[in-house]
Formats: sequence, C-alpha cells, structure tokens
Amino acid sequence: RNFYYITMLRDPVSRYLSEWKHVQRGATWKTSLHMCDGRSPTPDELPTCYPGDDWSGVSLREFMDCTYNLANNRQVRMLADLSLVGCYNLTFMNESERNTILLQSAKNNLKNMAFFGLTEFQRKTQFLFERTFNLKFISPFTQFNITRASNVDINEGARQRIEELNFLDMQLYEYAKDLFQQRYHHTKQLEHQRDRQKRREERRLQREHRGHRWPKEDGNTDGAVTEDYNSQVVRW
Repeated sequence: RNFYYITMLRDPVSRYLSEWKHVQRGATWKTSLHMCDGRSPTPDELPTCYPGDDWSGVSLREFMDCTYNLANNRQVRMLADLSLVGCYNLTFMNESERNTILLQSAKNNLKNMAFFGLTEFQRKTQFLFERTFNLKFISPFTQFNITRASNVDINEGARQRIEELNFLDMQLYEYAKDLFQQRYHHTKQLEHQRDRQKRREERRLQREHRGHRWPKEDGNTDGAVTEDYNSQVVRW
C-alpha cells in the first residue's frame, strides 16, 4: 500500500494557549507512551509537571514555568525524528545542537509530506487537500476565528514568554506558511493552465464541427426554379 502522511499546523501561540486550556479542564496524556528507539522515556528523562492525577485548574504561569512541559515546541518535536538527538535524553548532546537538528528534521519531514494544512487558512487547506488527493468534500471548510485560545486575554509579556518557550515552533511555522503558500500558488497555476488548455480544446472542436457541416447542393431545386422564373420574367 501507499501511505500518505499528512498533518495540520497551527499558530504556535494559539496552539499553546489552546493546550493550556485543555489541560486546565483536566486533560492528560498519561496513555501516551512517547516511544522512541523502541522504548519509552524514563521518569528522569521526562519528569511530570504535576503530582496528582491531572493538572486541573493550572494557571498559565504555572503551565509556562514547568521546564518539562511537552506543550513547549510540541509541533517541532512531533514532526522531527527524535532518534537523531537521543530521544528524550537531554544529556545526549548540547541544547543548541539538539535544537538545530530537531528544527531541521521537522522541516524536512514537513516538506516531504504529500499534504499539510494550516488551521488559520481553512479554505486554502481544503483546496490543496482536494487537488492533492483528487477528492471533494461535501461542504466547504469553515474558518472559525473565535476559539478558546482567542478568548484568552494575555498581556504582551505573557505572549513574548510563550513565543520564547516555543521558539522552535515559531520558526517552523514561518517556514510552513511560506511552503504552504508556494504549494497553493503552484497548484492554482496548474489548475489555470489546465482550464486554459481545456478551453482551447473546446474551441478547436467547435471549429472542426463547423467545418464538417454539409454545404448546400449545387443543383438546389428551389434556387433553380427561382432563377428560371426570374429569367423568364425578364424575357417576357
């Protein structure tokens, strides 16, 4: 079988706030094994941010202060090949080298995907998906600009802090937006070219159809009668 890997990316600040609100309501990822190189990380490699069953009611500050929070740079981490950096073992290499490798790996994997979309561009995402896989959705995608994340009122300092915590995701998202627009415009251009070719072909067929219409026979009876009658009138 041919498998196609696809994904959706989201503005890192909105995505981070959305996950915080999700965790605040009691969501956890306890069932996630975080498998890498055939094993799950040890408690020392991936400590938890809270002692109880969940992190319900966590404030945004508490959420940001946990250095082991997997919400940080989640999109890069989930797209990258963690084997390249020793999985969750942070002592495998220095932080700067680790970040560089993770970001580049995430970019490469994103570029090699048959399709990816952006939450902030729903209609363009639908267009690309339908053209990529030759499928049509029964209804158009809806752009929801009002979300739980958009309803969170944060000051500029908090926003900057979130961007700092997700600096890899910020770089990935800028790369993704550029690549997404390139794919969109390229696909649009190809579609316009096919439409023009189709119209040219239709005009050609129309011309051929007109050229194959049968001309009137030379010995048209009505014409002959009229001509003979007129000539007789002149003589008379």
